[in-house]
Amino acid sequence: MKKLLPMSRRQLLGGATALAATGFPMINFGQYRLNAASPKTYSKRAVDLMRQSLVIDMLGALKIDMGPKFFAVPLSEKDAKEFLSSGITGFHHAIGLGGPNPREAALDFFATWQGYAGRNSDVFTLVDKAADLVRAKKNGKCAVIMGLQSSDHLRRPEDVKYFYQIGQRCSQLTYNSQNLLGSGSTERVDGGVSDLGAEIIAAMNEVGMLVDVSHCGDRTTLDAIAISPKPIAITHSNCRALVNHPRLKTDEAIRALGAKGGVMGITGVRMFVSEKEPTTIVDIVDHIDHVVKLIGIEHVGIGSDADLNGYDDTPPEVQKQIRAAYKSSYAFRDKIDTDGFDHPLKMYDLTEELIRRRYSDANITAILGGNFQRLLTATWGG
Repeated sequence: MKKLLPMSRRQLLGGATALAATGFPMINFGQYRLNAASPKTYSKRAVDLMRQSLVIDMLGALKIDMGPKFFAVPLSEKDAKEFLSSGITGFHHAIGLGGPNPREAALDFFATWQGYAGRNSDVFTLVDKAADLVRAKKNGKCAVIMGLQSSDHLRRPEDVKYFYQIGQRCSQLTYNSQNLLGSGSTERVDGGVSDLGAEIIAAMNEVGMLVDVSHCGDRTTLDAIAISPKPIAITHSNCRALVNHPRLKTDEAIRALGAKGGVMGITGVRMFVSEKEPTTIVDIVDHIDHVVKLIGIEHVGIGSDADLNGYDDTPPEVQKQIRAAYKSSYAFRDKIDTDGFDHPLKMYDLTEELIRRRYSDANITAILGGNFQRLLTATWGG
């Protein structure tokens, strides 16, 4: 049994053993406790991999319940500890916007959340280029990637440059429904990417904004991959070959994405993970396995589509609002989160399952964030 070497405060904050404020790691036959309040332990290999890897959640909202009760006050000590101990460096903070005034809604979203990150700069740092993710890891902070899960606010190519200049780094072409750019995944008819959509994709490539098709319909997804001269992303979806749900991606789409050099983030939303119960983190890794077999290890990552604690911990009224906002085809079940992937240390649990599947250290690092780091570097530069 090996002892942990002494670490500096920066290493504690930057690595997987960050909960120095609530208790030091404990050794239990090669297992480390990351949180003194929790009896759960992790293997030395998992802890080391999380500490060494740049971990990116390509759809990791800072908070599901995004109301003023959260963003209008300073980050609580509890929330700060959970972010810094999560092992996640990059959070793609994005929501779907609708309504009659999408431009104003987008401006409000970026002003609110970039301001919030700035006021809590002991925990968060904003992302401009990919190098900012590396810097955040070194400094033990959480890097916030600003994006949106719809592009209704992009009504002309000039809008893309404007929103890039105020901080947007990723935009999903459509949410679940039809918009001026293309069709969403729950539309009865998918007309593909429109002429305006093609112009917006070209403008996004020009400025260096990542194109995302996670919620797009099948035809729109394939069109966007074909139209974009650069690789794009499916930041948060799963494989329809494993779960027959309209929000998930066909093997055809996954192959097209891989052939173009894109990356697909696997989500932990329960009805996207398995059609059977129990639904656990094992089922999440089945989707990773499927993408790896189809297009290779270099094209898969993680996009949890949740905050650190998940949907099921939100107040009942929030859950009711969430469920009411979607068509019946979404087929929500009693729980929304996947068992074992519904707490702040969920990436450690994912790492343990990847280890159990006999993935190599290099491949685990690629899945945890290396693949998205490569794509974001190619898209943003630096």
